[in-house]
Amino acid sequence: MEPGPAGAAGPAEPGPSVRGAGRAAAASSLAAAAVLPAGGSGERMGVPTPKQFCRVLERPLISYTLQALERVCWIKDIVVSVTRENMEAMKDIIQKYQHKRISLVEAGVTRHRSIFNGLKALAEDHPDSKLSKPEVVIIHDAVRPFVEEDILLKVATAAKEHGAAGAIRPLVSTVISPSADGCLDHSLERARHRASEMPQAFLYDVIYAAYQQCSDYDLEFGTECLQLALKYCHVKAKLVEGSPDLWKVTYKRDLYAAESIIKERISQHICIVMDTKEDEEHVGRHLEEMLKNELNHVKVTSGPLCQAGRDLQQIILEQCYSFVCVNVMTSEFEETKKLLNMLKESHLSILYPVVVISVHFLDYKSVHFDHKMENLMQIRELAKEVKERNILLCGLLIYYPQDEQKLQDSLRQGATVITTLIKERNSAFIGQLLVA
Repeated sequence: MEPGPAGAAGPAEPGPSVRGAGRAAAASSLAAAAVLPAGGSGERMGVPTPKQFCRVLERPLISYTLQALERVCWIKDIVVSVTRENMEAMKDIIQKYQHKRISLVEAGVTRHRSIFNGLKALAEDHPDSKLSKPEVVIIHDAVRPFVEEDILLKVATAAKEHGAAGAIRPLVSTVISPSADGCLDHSLERARHRASEMPQAFLYDVIYAAYQQCSDYDLEFGTECLQLALKYCHVKAKLVEGSPDLWKVTYKRDLYAAESIIKERISQHICIVMDTKEDEEHVGRHLEEMLKNELNHVKVTSGPLCQAGRDLQQIILEQCYSFVCVNVMTSEFEETKKLLNMLKESHLSILYPVVVISVHFLDYKSVHFDHKMENLMQIRELAKEVKERNILLCGLLIYYPQDEQKLQDSLRQGATVITTLIKERNSAFIGQLLVA
């Protein structure tokens, strides 16, 4: 067993986490670990890279799953079973994305053998074990990145009471059994059956004993851990209704769906940095109001960054990945550069791409368009520099006409462009200066 590279605590994954005194008390009494089999080849994905290492927003899929487990404080250890040829790649992922509490073991040739290897690493009698034996162990899939603490806690507490527990979902399609000649033999009544999902949880002694007794046939061809607990330890698992978020990335199209979900999650919170006083009336305030109508949870930091830095640091800690820097009082990119320096120092962009939109206004009666554009084109070099830190910078130039109706149209168009840039997070716009 190899411990993963040590890293500083990285930023947490956005999304809800369990709250409330009752649940906190339940979690505090748990001594849990997780085993993550990650030795699959991804045959059904149809790509040469195993699906757990396929990239979503430039980050391996397994990293999202690890982050979902890491943010659960009562899961003390996470054991990942990975093939020998992917061991170094897995270590690099742990180090790059600052994952913690991760230990690596070599995967077996089948899923069950990989799980068994992970369980052995937690056993008290295992000669190479450096981990503590947990009371409850959670088994999850490396390619189910959207698991929430709520369902993890439900299956873990149910396993503590019943010995085993697993998440289930309603069947989407009817299951039929064909005969030897390829004709329908019989079908199952869909309302009476459920699809078995992950996560599953067990008293450690139960599932470890089951695997120790397991036949070679079950280790080679079995798929259901709950069935092993029933077959070898006579433990009937408690079934827990899961949420739609438990789906598994199986096919190539699922990667696009996963990317869409992640983009949606990290686009729900934006920070508008404006270099004007809070009560100061300016065209930037009208843009702010329009953005509030377009996007949820808009948080505004007003004033120069040197004064508003404390508020902005708090917003960064709250995991905001979208920033709109409205340059009103200062010329060119002064405020935007300050914001970029703060973001680089925060390491916020380790886990997710951070979008920064530098907004500028053009009063064409007082400033010549060509002169303004020439000054603003330095955004290309600036964007190239911060792209290496996973910060996506683009610019937006909004016309500032004197006519009130035309001004409203320009601002509305600007708000639409900003909303699209934040939701799409398209790298094609990096370094571009868009005009509204």
